[in-house]
Amino acid sequence: MYNRTVIRMKAAQVRQNFAETLRRSHDDPVAIERRGKLVAVLVGADQFEQMRQAMEDLEDIAAFDAAMAEEGPNLPWQQAKADLGWA
Repeated sequence: MYNRTVIRMKAAQVRQNFAETLRRSHDDPVAIERRGKLVAVLVGADQFEQMRQAMEDLEDIAAFDAAMAEEGPNLPWQQAKADLGWA
């Protein structure tokens, strides 16, 4: 996913060839530039879903790391299950 070629296009080119740009975005990200500056990146829906899932996974890892770094007494697993009504 991260070794993809990025296609660079000017915004005017994207407007003139929108259907083709959409088709190309399914294979590779399309970086859209206006006046020489990057203004947007168009990616296919599958790529977007993969990126969204990866970001959620990173947020979960960060939350876990933060929870593990908290000070305080540990709660035995049996007690945690009982408190949640799982036991």
